[in-house]
Amino acid sequence: MQLHSLPLHASAGHSEPTALRRCLAGLAALTCVVALCGCSSPAQRLAVYDFGPGVTQPQASNRMAPLAPLLLADVETSAALDGTAVWYRLGYADAQQLRPYAQARWSMPPAQLLRQRLRELLGQRRSVLAPGDALQPGTLVLRLELEEFSQLFDSTQSSNALLRVRATLGRSGSPARALAQTGFVLQRPAASADAAGGVQALGQATEALAVQLDAWLQQTAAAEPATP
Repeated sequence: MQLHSLPLHASAGHSEPTALRRCLAGLAALTCVVALCGCSSPAQRLAVYDFGPGVTQPQASNRMAPLAPLLLADVETSAALDGTAVWYRLGYADAQQLRPYAQARWSMPPAQLLRQRLRELLGQRRSVLAPGDALQPGTLVLRLELEEFSQLFDSTQSSNALLRVRATLGRSGSPARALAQTGFVLQRPAASADAAGGVQALGQATEALAVQLDAWLQQTAAAEPATP
């Protein structure tokens, strides 16, 4: 029998559907499933984070005596932290491995975000200068090295922001003078076990770092021997 002579409808005594109809029906069903999956699982949007808008209203006058100007150098960091990935570590599984969130990014590299926020906070009682600004000899110079900026999980549902910085303080001049060096390690609990919780906690750790840096700067400058 030729293929074109097959009946379009089954007659009595013949099984229905035919192998060809089964194949076509299967393909049609598969097409519908794929279409439904595509509609029900839209691609997630990339979330971009920073430390918030910062100061949103004029600040009241600070009656405390202003502090000496400070040059805040560009923050140095490792290659891993030079991009915009939001990193986390699984402390309970493999703490040595940095893992990036797939759908979260910083608006700029963490070192730049950190410097921007510290300049705002430290500048509440002093002038904070940028590299390239004109300096008077003997101006305080603060250099920071960002060593860790991640969300550390100690379980699947519990994590902390981990911020570690190496600070070096000196004075400008020819030659420049080194005054002191120290390290800061700060942790703040994350409110949720995701990128949003980690980012918020890292912002809180950065604000705490500014408070500790300010106290260290004042103590170090006060303990400096008087220049003859």
